[in-house]
This record gives sequence, structure tokens and C-alpha cells, in this order.
Amino acid sequence: QVQLVESGGGLAQAGGSLRLSCAVSGGNIRSYNMGWFRQAPGKEREFVTRITWSGSNAYYVDSVKGRFTISRDNARNTVYLHMNNLEPEDTAVYYCAAASVISSSADFTAESPYDYWGQGTQVTVFL
Repeated sequence: QVQLVESGGGLAQAGGSLRLSCAVSGGNIRSYNMGWFRQAPGKEREFVTRITWSGSNAYYVDSVKGRFTISRDNARNTVYLHMNNLEPEDTAVYYCAAASVISSSADFTAESPYDYWGQGTQVTVFL
């Protein structure tokens, strides 16, 4: 059973930075494209970014382009989300998710292709 555990969330001032980590265990991380989603209070969970199994391709939602960077270290079984120039609108619970490479043709901005999810980590950005 694949397990995902996020860490690195916390409080940050607007304009500041945080780095989230997602530790993957119980499976071969190279078998999965990895994504980050977030859920703000009172809102539905939304797609943020996704990286392919090799790390060669990444895609971002427009609201975080130029500020967030997703990366992965397959040797360490870890995926990262580097968040810079944070805004109060980034306040949310951030979730790491894994989608089998078999489903690579599916809409990766939707939740359905993702087989495994972490428990989430809270990010709060204040002015």
C-alpha cells in the first residue's frame, strides 16, 4: 500500500516562502506522476501542480505560475513544492497525490486519476 506523508506547512508572511515535502513509501515512486492539490476554507479542493514520473515535465495552475515550483527526488522517494512570494490567497490545506503512469493520458488536473493521497498539511499566509 502506497503511503504519502506531507510536511513543511506552517505560517508564513505574505511575500515569504515555504517548502512542502511529500514522502512516498510502500511503492515505486517512479511508477507515479505526482501532484499537489489544495483546499481553502469553504472551497473545493483544487489542482495546483503536477510533475511526471521522471521529473521532465511539470504543469502549474495559472495562479501559482512563476511562484511555485514542483520537483522530485526519486532516489529519496520525495516530492517537493517550493512556494515563493506567498499570498494570503495561498492559505489552504495542501495535499500530495500519486497517479499511476498508466493513467498519464487522463486529465491530471482532476482528482480522479490520483490513486493515493496524503493527509494534508496546513499553509497559512498572513499580511
